[in-house]
Amino acid sequence: MTVDMSQFYEVFFEEAAEHLASMETLLLKLDVNAPDPDDLNAIFRAAHSIKGGSGTFGFTDMTEVTHILENLLDRLRKNELVLTQAMIDIFLVAGDVLKSQLDFHRGGAAVDAVVVAEICATLAQLTNNENAPAVAAAPAAVNSGAHAAKNLNPPKTRFHLAFKRVAKAKLENLLPVLALQGDLSAPQEAADSALQSFTFDTVLGESELWEMLEFVVSRKQVSIKVGEIIAASSESAEPEDEGFGLFLPEEELHAQLEAEQGFGLFEGAPGSEPMRNPGRREGDQSESVAVPGRRDNDRVAVAASAEASSIRVGVDKVDNLINLVGELVISQAMLAQTASRVDPVLFESLMTSVAQLERNTRDLQESVMSIRMLPISFVFNRFPRVVRDVATKLGKQVELVTIGEGTELDKGLIEKIADPLTHLVRNSLDHGIESPEKRSAAGKNPKGTLTLRASHQGGSIVIEVSDDGAGLSRERILAKAQERGLPSHEGMSDHEVWQMIFAPGFSTAEVVTDVSGRGVGMDVVKRNIEGMGGRVELASTPGAGAKVTIRLPLTLAILDGMSIAVGNEVFIIPLTYIVESLQPTVEDIKTISSSGQVVQVRGEYLPLVPLHSVFKIEAKAHEPHQGIIVIIESDDGKIALLVDALVGQHQVVIKSLEGNYRKVAAVSGATIMGDGRVALILDVVALVRGNQRVGQSLELGVAA
Repeated sequence: MTVDMSQFYEVFFEEAAEHLASMETLLLKLDVNAPDPDDLNAIFRAAHSIKGGSGTFGFTDMTEVTHILENLLDRLRKNELVLTQAMIDIFLVAGDVLKSQLDFHRGGAAVDAVVVAEICATLAQLTNNENAPAVAAAPAAVNSGAHAAKNLNPPKTRFHLAFKRVAKAKLENLLPVLALQGDLSAPQEAADSALQSFTFDTVLGESELWEMLEFVVSRKQVSIKVGEIIAASSESAEPEDEGFGLFLPEEELHAQLEAEQGFGLFEGAPGSEPMRNPGRREGDQSESVAVPGRRDNDRVAVAASAEASSIRVGVDKVDNLINLVGELVISQAMLAQTASRVDPVLFESLMTSVAQLERNTRDLQESVMSIRMLPISFVFNRFPRVVRDVATKLGKQVELVTIGEGTELDKGLIEKIADPLTHLVRNSLDHGIESPEKRSAAGKNPKGTLTLRASHQGGSIVIEVSDDGAGLSRERILAKAQERGLPSHEGMSDHEVWQMIFAPGFSTAEVVTDVSGRGVGMDVVKRNIEGMGGRVELASTPGAGAKVTIRLPLTLAILDGMSIAVGNEVFIIPLTYIVESLQPTVEDIKTISSSGQVVQVRGEYLPLVPLHSVFKIEAKAHEPHQGIIVIIESDDGKIALLVDALVGQHQVVIKSLEGNYRKVAAVSGATIMGDGRVALILDVVALVRGNQRVGQSLELGVAA
């Protein structure tokens, strides 16, 4: 199935623009003599995020610039280089180039390849601690030099280019870039089948042409002969849309690109991504290959059409609307409860109106909630291409499995969760799943499996990234922690050892690549998830793989719940966690060494958790057999909650308790009942996890 990646472009455009703005602000306030390490790390993370996103969508022109940029930033934040004012100037120019590249992908003018080559060369020289010439990007220099030159009709030089033993895919990546800077002929016949020749008419000089070519091929693979000077034409006709001479139907060219795996833009640099046509868009129905930059008007028209069919509304306005609808639902429930006390015969018209109001309110609530809700497939659909490209680079065989693509979550969460998930996927591919040879030697299927799973669990959205790789190495993590001076010892539990991976800059990678290994991934994941009010959990089994679980709370949502009574209080249990409810007998309850109680349910012993003891309130049922037991289950196991009574089942509007009051243990949110009372929504996962260890020891005691 072919996924139309263009539906995700706007999210990347907005995120990249925010990162670039943040980079510029931080660069301008940097103190050259005493730069703030946090600011340097923030600038690095911004560049790293732009690189990851641009690589995902195939915008490799931006990927190459940010890759070299983050190399220099990485050395600066590790104190391997001393920051200078010249570096800050170069960083700002690089930011301008990235902005221009971003504008091009949004439908703007193409970027001058010479300017890109100059900034990349300068950044590389600074990274190697060499004296680099100053680069000043004038406003006009960032725009397409080729297009400006053609408008002025300057004379051109004809170059004869001969490529020898250059991979087909690599050459097909290079030719569209050359076509931006002049007129490229069709391939010329040669006696040597390994030789491919072209004529290239351009306003560029020989040195500028070499700079462009050396980004893709080495000097040993190409020869350049300078031909005649072509006089300027008096006509200003637009060049024909004949591409760069391959004359292949679009479908056939893309099939070849899928079959051919090109290597990096930098000769001898494994892991770099091939340069692709940055102007190409899914859904372009042209019959021949479109040269980047020659369909600017078409792309602008498409962008304008997309804007006309939608309205951008601030998130704060949508949130305010959702909150108001939530209040309306609560008011309607209060009105319905008040109306239920009157005589329905005498007030038949009132009852009819209340019922109609309830239906309309429910429809309105669902409509407003749907404004911000999108299926997580908007995120998951980004990764087939990522997995394919990264696995190919690493020489691995990986199958991507997605489960729960229809799980809906808030649009704001979708935008923020994409970057952490990208880091996790790349880490699994690089560090988790082994090579086919190692997997076969271990008795595994040579093809590894990477699984993305999403589900709703009560008031939370749970996203899992798991693989069947080698799992985490406890020894390597502890050794790396000791090397970095982090507090560690052999007696630490596995959970404590895994948590060290989230330390800033922590990495066990021996080689730094553009896939992972810079120690930025897990740090960014934890920072972003905690910023959304969520948490990250890590589990691993040696030789069997690892799983990262992300839990995100819902600040406002509709929840199907069971209301239960304990003393004079009412609590809500999400229905998705409830297995069953029953009234136990005296014989079902067992006390183990005065350390707790368990209840026997069809031969299974479950820890008994009196809810009144959790919240320190007076219960009406003083003995377990006088109350009701509600069995709840999460991924961590099952427990039996002891309550006084079951009140009823209904939908409730979740309110953030933390945002309106403070964080309360074992509570995920709150709601307002029809009688105006506040009812707390139980955090089932926290309740189960908090009693799991006790339940295991109690069950062992019973078995003994």
